[in-house]
Amino acid sequence: MKACIFDLDGVLVDTAKYHFIAWRRLANELGVDFNEHDNEQLKGLSRDASLDVILKKGGVSATLEQRTEWMFNKNEWYLELVHQMNSDEVLPNTKELLADLKANGCKIALGSASKNAVLILERVDIYKYFDAIIDGTKTSKSKPDPEVFLLGAESLGCKPEECIVFEDAISGVQAAKTGGFYAIGIGSEDVLTQADIVFPSLEGLSFEKLNQIKF
Repeated sequence: MKACIFDLDGVLVDTAKYHFIAWRRLANELGVDFNEHDNEQLKGLSRDASLDVILKKGGVSATLEQRTEWMFNKNEWYLELVHQMNSDEVLPNTKELLADLKANGCKIALGSASKNAVLILERVDIYKYFDAIIDGTKTSKSKPDPEVFLLGAESLGCKPEECIVFEDAISGVQAAKTGGFYAIGIGSEDVLTQADIVFPSLEGLSFEKLNQIKF
């Protein structure tokens, strides 16, 4: 293991709840019922792809101008919530694991569809741990396409087979495996069936424990 590439939402921080609030607000304004089960379909998707899911569910058609306006509004509502975040909102053992990896010379990258990744990392005070950040501003393809992770590995000067990817979404795990990475699922084994190994969260993980994994 030379490097670790982390997804953001649901792995390092729980901003998924803010996305849900903002998407539900938009859906309701469009007359579309949107619940937490529907929100699960958006995990790992880009903003544009997420809007497609909501519009399809409600049978809503839209012009390019309307789509642009709606995505802008959703992001503004989301950012209002993100700006209230602080360092207490990182998920358990996140800072400890990142610091441990850093201390042992392991390279660290972010691989996220979020276009607000840098802001979030700064708000929760973990930006300093990352050697590279590949987010929605640097990619053209959404997961399960492996682009975001391949760019992450490239930016770290590593091959996919030398990296561990941490993902909580099915599409993210698929992207990692398609790209030739070792995939650690964060969540439920019943859901993340394609992952090489699954942990409920980052709790209990360390450089030593990860380095013992047989790729």
